[in-house]
Amino acid sequence: MQEVDQIIHARWLIPVEPDDSIFEHYSIVIHQGIILDILATQKCIKKYHSAIEHHFSDHALLPGFINTHTHAAMSLMRGVADDIPLMEWLTKYIWPAETQCVNYNFVKEGTELAIAEMLRGGTTTFNDMYFFPDAAARAAEQTGIRACVGLIVIDFPSAWAKDGNEYLQKGLKLYEQYRHHPHISTAFAPHAPYTVSDELLTRLCSLAEELEIPVHIHLHETSDEIQQALADTGMRPVARLEKLGLLSPSLVAVHMTQLEDDEFELLQRYGVNIVHCPESNMKLGSGFCPVSQLLDKQLNIAIGTDGAASNNDLDMLGELQTAALLAKALSSNASVMPAGTALKMATLNGAKALGIDHITGSLKKGKAADIIAIDLGAIETQPVYHPLSQIVYSAGREQITDVWVQGRHLLKNRKLTTIDQEKVKQQALKWKEVIGGSVKR
Repeated sequence: MQEVDQIIHARWLIPVEPDDSIFEHYSIVIHQGIILDILATQKCIKKYHSAIEHHFSDHALLPGFINTHTHAAMSLMRGVADDIPLMEWLTKYIWPAETQCVNYNFVKEGTELAIAEMLRGGTTTFNDMYFFPDAAARAAEQTGIRACVGLIVIDFPSAWAKDGNEYLQKGLKLYEQYRHHPHISTAFAPHAPYTVSDELLTRLCSLAEELEIPVHIHLHETSDEIQQALADTGMRPVARLEKLGLLSPSLVAVHMTQLEDDEFELLQRYGVNIVHCPESNMKLGSGFCPVSQLLDKQLNIAIGTDGAASNNDLDMLGELQTAALLAKALSSNASVMPAGTALKMATLNGAKALGIDHITGSLKKGKAADIIAIDLGAIETQPVYHPLSQIVYSAGREQITDVWVQGRHLLKNRKLTTIDQEKVKQQALKWKEVIGGSVKR
């Protein structure tokens, strides 16, 4: 028998690849952080042995969720300014609070809070966009979660950088620091077309091509954004990005609630990745991403929660459930975005958008052991006729009991193994006092 690091046995296995596949009484063999084998449990026990074996008689194993758009540190601003339209929310509450409060420790501790929540909800990778990305990267490094850290670029001075040159210089330094890291990658993260100049966008476009990393940007989020862009530039934002050379398979375009017919063709032509954030879009009254039409164009659509200041959670299971139901309602077609498609958008499609689908996003031999176990034995998911549908339409994140990233057991029977939960809670309470004094409602 072959000796391996650990083996996970489960009632069901949902690998995402091939599409809609479900295997019963299967096992995953992990060695040196990689999925060595996936096979029927009866065959596994005859072929492999490990001192560490996990038995899940009522669980399904699936790839960890990939939160393809968030602002992790903003978890410390959860609930400070609710029920307000986007631009008023930004200009009157969020940006002033950030000016007064955001520093390295804010981002480090806010990201730790977010990571604790995300791991407890089955997220094994997150794609971040925020100030002090070095602090976010450090938090991810220490906790063991996989992260794509945004090299933020914006025209406004901040505590992180005073101008475009400094944003780029600091971003490039961070890229070099983490370019060979096993579970942290980077992407350029220009905030939005309305906050980044043509000059900066052109420069980072060239750098992104040279370094072969993604460009992560808010795009076509609200009708106000479109109208302001037309007034300022005479072009809709996506047309401006095409002119600047930014439309490509490396572009990760977030929100995309305001699209015209010819823009679907444009996005398809360039192979742009779309990130759908349904709950944040609805809460801010931003509009609806036309998922059905984008699926018709065979575009890669991933799912993100956005930040906890505008959602107000980082629950990827809840987000994919919302996305599936909303797509059906908006298209008046119950067949749009079936359960398997929703799960793929929350896993493999996110990995493709970030350029890491060769590493994670599905359960496949040779990929990293980024795995979650979800208990379908709860009252809320009984009886189980179809485990994939049950996960997408019935299960809650509290049923996710175990999480592995690169084979490392980061959530074990609902207990975080690399994060001191009480310490994280106390840090959040400390920041509540600081932030509360800076926000006037």
